Amino acid sequence: MELFKAGHLGSGTDLSQFLIEVYELKNEKVGEESRARLTQLISLVGTEGTWRKTMIGGSIAWSAKHGTYATGDPGLHGFIGELFYKEQDFVAAEPHLIASGSRESAKTLANMLFTWSRNGAEPGTYASKGVIPYLLRGNILAARAFLSQFLSLLIGARPSVLATPSPVVINPAGSEAASPDELYLTTEPVLNFLQLAIRTCQRAKNPGVQAKQVQEMWVRLCGSYQSRRGLVAQPGYREALGEIGTLFFDLPPPRAAANNNALQDMMSSFLGGKPGGSGGPPKRTLDPPMQGITLD
Repeated sequence: MELFKAGHLGSGTDLSQFLIEVYELKNEKVGEESRARLTQLISLVGTEGTWRKTMIGGSIAWSAKHGTYATGDPGLHGFIGELFYKEQDFVAAEPHLIASGSRESAKTLANMLFTWSRNGAEPGTYASKGVIPYLLRGNILAARAFLSQFLSLLIGARPSVLATPSPVVINPAGSEAASPDELYLTTEPVLNFLQLAIRTCQRAKNPGVQAKQVQEMWVRLCGSYQSRRGLVAQPGYREALGEIGTLFFDLPPPRAAANNNALQDMMSSFLGGKPGGSGGPPKRTLDPPMQGITLD
């Protein structure tokens, strides 16, 4: 750490890589202490050159191998995403905030994408950039936290986006729900779709709901909004919804899924970027739940 403070970035990075190698040799598991050492080093290295990129890559690779999550430790991802967000490097922050999947990271992602959208321009497009990736990872709670924060910011900046002044209560008092659930009807069809999509996915894991019934709900919801053309009907978006249907509702995978990555292709189709490569992606499974995340 003293090397970083003295400006010797190359030597500091070499020692940091050595630390990761020691973790590998010791079969060190991801924990609060090991994570804290790495996040402190990452924060000290600065933005110049490729030193920090090297450290981040090595840290994530180690945590993927020696932790619970195949894509890397959520705590590391959350720290890195927050770091990039504070530096206004939104492109670099986005995948880490999604991979983190915590409530805090989801809220940060909402703040970032709202700013990125020029404070609410094309809200359906930017809200989809948060909700769809979280659902493709099986993370309903992060999807809800993200969209709740995004809608709060949007309504505050553009009250006219609301189609009705008050939210619609879909779990009235007296139902099995611990507290009423509210939907905001907006003038943006994609925002309405995303709210309904999250709640339909949530019902798929409710033991009191028949699988066939919730499958039909999902198919009808997607069909209804895709028939209106627009964003939800675009090929990449359709494929992403098909993968979500497979993950949550055990529906057959979409035909195109054998050769494409739905998330990459969806983002490429309406936000630019590199399309997914050839070769089938691995079958998606629900990630282990993050501790401490609630719907409140």
